[in-house]
Amino acid sequence: MAVGFVDDMSLLVHIVPSISEEASGPSYSVVRLCESLIDQGSPVMLAGLDYAPVRFHAPTFYRSFPLGPGPRRLGRSPDMSRWLDCQALAGEVSLLHCHSLWMMPNVYPGRTARRYEIPYVVSPRGTLSPWAFSSGTPVKGIFWPLVQRPALSAVTCFHATAQSEYEDIRRMGFRQPVAIIPNGIDVPRLYERSYADTRTLLFLGRIHPKKGLDMLLPAWRDLQSRHPEWRLQIVGADNSGYLKQLITLASELALERVEFSGPLYGADKWRAFAQADLFVLPTYSENFGLVVAEALAAGTPAVVTHGAPWQALETHGSGWWIEIGVDPLVSCLDTAMNHSPDTLAELGLRGRSWMARDFSWARISFQMVETYRWILHGGRRPSWILED
Repeated sequence: MAVGFVDDMSLLVHIVPSISEEASGPSYSVVRLCESLIDQGSPVMLAGLDYAPVRFHAPTFYRSFPLGPGPRRLGRSPDMSRWLDCQALAGEVSLLHCHSLWMMPNVYPGRTARRYEIPYVVSPRGTLSPWAFSSGTPVKGIFWPLVQRPALSAVTCFHATAQSEYEDIRRMGFRQPVAIIPNGIDVPRLYERSYADTRTLLFLGRIHPKKGLDMLLPAWRDLQSRHPEWRLQIVGADNSGYLKQLITLASELALERVEFSGPLYGADKWRAFAQADLFVLPTYSENFGLVVAEALAAGTPAVVTHGAPWQALETHGSGWWIEIGVDPLVSCLDTAMNHSPDTLAELGLRGRSWMARDFSWARISFQMVETYRWILHGGRRPSWILED
């Protein structure tokens, strides 16, 4: 089949299970990537499931498909599968780009790509990490060899958001080229920072076991008496009732000055970042950790565990990158919380400049377009694509 490219107004089809959660990483990063590709002149269509109501204004290039019969968790959608095949059969598609794994929308594109010999890019988005692979239901042990892995045999090129995800891809035995391109971030306006008597350590993200809150709360028990001027604010949407477990744990630990809040969106989210003195993500596993980029973009320094690929925090003087565990959290947070508000604000401004320079969507989408161009037309391989 003849293959076109953006220069020929051929269609790039992106597939994601859902964009229903505004606060989740892919709901932001995949949509903004598509918008930025369109800004670069690429015709883009984004396909996903009507898995849940979209809580924000869905983009005009987004097409949703109904769930079919079967377990909801698998996201089976015969309509999506047929649509992908029809687009390919009509010669409308030059490239398929699938985001995430473990649901049927992450299987259908591989089948279509193989059937119609269409170049195929897959962004695992953390789903191949050891933590992700070992967590979840036992169904993964069946779904992987019988359904998901065969669909990945059609991959032309993987997309990793960090070196650690590239290593996950290689560890799973895949030898295709891998483009290492981070997520982008929109740098918001700089909110005026208020210097109140109470200082804030902020966690913002999904209330999920992998986020390491079961380490943060015991760490806070050791820190709360040392830093009476500080409070711990935990902001985010509950995941399957995990919030209740954390509230119980906080009570058992006799924690003080801990506030559990629901999710924040838009300007409210950016204001929460800006009003915090310090952000913490004690995660067990992240392929990127978009929330770290958001904190830095808002001018707030961050403490992040090795579960997320943010070692450059220390290189750029905008935070700390530490071992996973309660003791490393206590030690690092104790040091960071002893810094003056002005010192922490200076670290945050360094992070903000770093985000604006290296993580702009214009830069990220340019790299992705050049990746597509290399896949479709060959020529000189971009430096961010590894073939080893």
